[in-house]
Amino acid sequence: MGIFDWKHWIVLLIVVVLVFGTKKLKNLGGDLGESIKGFRKAMSDEENKPAEHTPPPAQPVPPVQAQQQATQPQNSAPQNQGHTIEGQAQPVQEPQRKD
Repeated sequence: MGIFDWKHWIVLLIVVVLVFGTKKLKNLGGDLGESIKGFRKAMSDEENKPAEHTPPPAQPVPPVQAQQQATQPQNSAPQNQGHTIEGQAQPVQEPQRKD
């Protein structure tokens, strides 16, 4: 005698019918069937449809070049774009905790 004996299933079915009623259960079954049919149709349509050719994404302009082009006057000669910023790292001092 397991946890879900046939007697348990009958009692469960009676409780569900009393709570929801036969009309709601009938509508629920029809709606569930229609949704499964729609899902199967969508899956078969997707398998039969050939793969669409999508163009490769456009290459974005790096922000450094866009900023230099925006700030550069139109009459001046192009500047070198290989600038390096030199500096020295300094340790960060942590704030003292107030415990």
